[in-house]
Order: sequence, then C-alpha cells, then structure tokens
Amino acid sequence: MELIRKLSILADAAKYDASCASSGAGGRNSLKSGGIGSTEGMGICHSYTPDGRCVSLLKVLLTNFCIYDCAYCVNRVSSNVPRARFAADEVVRLTLDFYKRNYIEGLFLSSGIIRSGDYTMEQMVEVARSLREDHRFAGYIHLKTIPEASPELLALAGRYADRLSINVELPTEAGLKKLAPEKTLPGIRAAMGEVRWRIDENLEARKPKAAPKRSKPPRFAPAGQSTQMIVGADDADDRSILCTSHGLYNDFRMRRVYYSGFSPIQDASSILPVKAPPLLREHRLYQADWLLRFYEFGVDEIAPDTARGGSGMLDLDIDPKLAWALRHPEQFPVNLNRAPRERLLRVPGLGTRNVDRILIARRHGALRIADLVRLRAPMQKLLPFVQLADHHPRKRLDDPATLRAQLAPKPRQQDLFAA
Repeated sequence: MELIRKLSILADAAKYDASCASSGAGGRNSLKSGGIGSTEGMGICHSYTPDGRCVSLLKVLLTNFCIYDCAYCVNRVSSNVPRARFAADEVVRLTLDFYKRNYIEGLFLSSGIIRSGDYTMEQMVEVARSLREDHRFAGYIHLKTIPEASPELLALAGRYADRLSINVELPTEAGLKKLAPEKTLPGIRAAMGEVRWRIDENLEARKPKAAPKRSKPPRFAPAGQSTQMIVGADDADDRSILCTSHGLYNDFRMRRVYYSGFSPIQDASSILPVKAPPLLREHRLYQADWLLRFYEFGVDEIAPDTARGGSGMLDLDIDPKLAWALRHPEQFPVNLNRAPRERLLRVPGLGTRNVDRILIARRHGALRIADLVRLRAPMQKLLPFVQLADHHPRKRLDDPATLRAQLAPKPRQQDLFAA
C-alpha cells in the first residue's frame, strides 16, 4: 500500500485520542550539537481540531489492526474498516519530512495491538529509538504505552519519549469488563505504577547530591504520564469520572487526565448508546478537573452525591465553580481586600493569575471596581460574589435561583458552542 494511503487511514484512526498535548517537555539541547528538532521556540505550524484542541504533532497509529474487540473502538477486531500498517522506518521518515516542512513539532504514536502487547511495544519503541539515536531528533515524542508490555519495554519507552500515556479507557471496572473484557483495570494500574516508579527513581538519581553533573542518568519521560477516559460510553456519572481522576492524580501523579466524549461508530454493538453525549459535558469535566488540580476543590464539592442533594452529574448550563457558589451562598460575599488566597480561589470569575495579582495589588491600597476592570475579570459573574471598598452585592445572594438565571449563558450561546 502506498505511503500516502496508509497515512490517510492511520491518521484518521488516531483522531479519537485526545491525550496528545506537548506541554511539560523541556529542551534536549541537541540543536547545539548538530541535531534537528526542538520542543521549544517558534516556527511550528499548529492545526486545530473542530472542538478547539491545538494539535502540532504528527498524530498517527502504527497500525489499526487489533486483536482486541473493545466495543467502543472503531479499530476493534470485528470492525469493518480499511486496515493499514506502517513499518517503523516509514513512521521515522514521515516524522522527519513533516518536521523539516515545519508542519509539526513532534510525534504522537499509538497503535492497535498486533500479535501481542510486547511485539507492538517493541515496534513503537524502535520508532522512538531510531529518531533519537539514528537521526538525533530532539523534538517532542509521545508514546501511547501498551499496558501488557513488559517492564523492560516500558523502561526503553521512557528513555526515548518525552511523555508516556496509558489509557484507563473507562472510569469504572464494571464498565471496562462490559465494553473491553480483554483489558483489566489492575493491569492498567500496574503499568501506570511502573511508569510512576521509574519517573520518581529517575528524578531522585538526577538530583545534584545523588549524582555529579557528568554522571546523571538520561531523563525518563520528563513530561510525565497522562491518560484518557471515554465519557458517555457507559452509564458512569460525572462524579464517578471525577473520583477516578482524583485517584489517578494522587496515586500516579498524572500530568493530565483527558476526557473524550464517546463517538458513535459504524456497526456498533447494541450495548453502546446510540447518541454521543453533549459536548458541553466533556467541557464541564475539564473545568471540574481544573478545580481539582489548581483550586483546592474536592470531588464532593464539585459533584455531590445523592446523600448531599446532588445527582452525580455536573450542571451543563453553568460552570462547576459557579454551581458550587450558588449552592453555598453563605460563603459569600468574599472581601477581596481581606480574604486569604484559598477563599479568593473559590470566587466565580477569578482565576489563579488574577488571585495572585489581587494579593499583590491590595498591599498598596484598598481594591475598587476600577481595579478589577483593569484585571479584565468577568465583572458580571464576579460582582455578585465579592465585596470591595466601593461595592457590596447587598441582597443578590438571598435568591440563588434568580442569580443563576441572570448568570447562566443564554441558549443561543450554548447552541453556538455545541455547534
């Protein structure tokens, strides 16, 4: 099969994988010694997916042949789709050619499972090894790791790749057993634990006290590991998804958990939903994920269970932080001139950067509305929840239902986002 035809099939087959961001990678300093490629600097041509993700990597599968029959996967063994397979040297050549044309800044390589997990992982590692050692490629490489692969292959993958990722696939073990019976949650978590252990060991070995500068070992997956969950393929609610994410961040120090809305596929199994979940659901999960990681929120606060009056699902019409604030009017208004940082982070409309700016600015005088305007904060969302030298929301918080109606995006705005 000619190369361009393979690329057409295998690039299209890779579009369902969301975990391909290149943040977190440092430079490898190969440009100074005559190498090519970089994860830093300018000159990279980015493309954007329809839902807004920025993609600057050659994102392909090594092959879409697969011995597994995961119900949600378009490349499952029982699926009637065109098949193709790259040789390792073909992926290397494509990566170098696209980089030299300034189309990409690196490579995101995943694969269906052929023969076995070890055999597939060997082929993917060979692509990364050839780029690094034979061609001195210093650009970004992200390898999708096969959970069943041996620890020795995981060690090699982390030596050549900037980031490794192992997809947890579904948020619950029951969902995994139902839709992907060949995969096991203990096996996936064991592989994640192996990657975390090797990253931690490498960081410790590279500390100045542990090793002189000249004897430091090569970096192991310096951009960390990530994972992805499919949203809407099973009956797991948003609370279950966030509980799983929270555990992954704590147990394996995930750099990111990505959420991918289920897409209906051809010849789909009858156990799958007929329609995709609302795109806003995926968007709200990313916002909730941000609250967990950077705003000191807990899962119980973002998505309370039924015992606390919640439904287990995030509101689609308003963002999770605003939803929490409306459920807890007793926490407001927050005095921006006196409140500690942890309380400022809870205010709807205030991001971490603006909170830090407020803490600095109020040292020099009492903050007023004009000061918030200069921060370019969303005033309509912010003012009902804060107190300033020249502002108090008065009784607006006494009627959360009316305030919610005023702050929720208009239906036309939501329709535009969904489109």
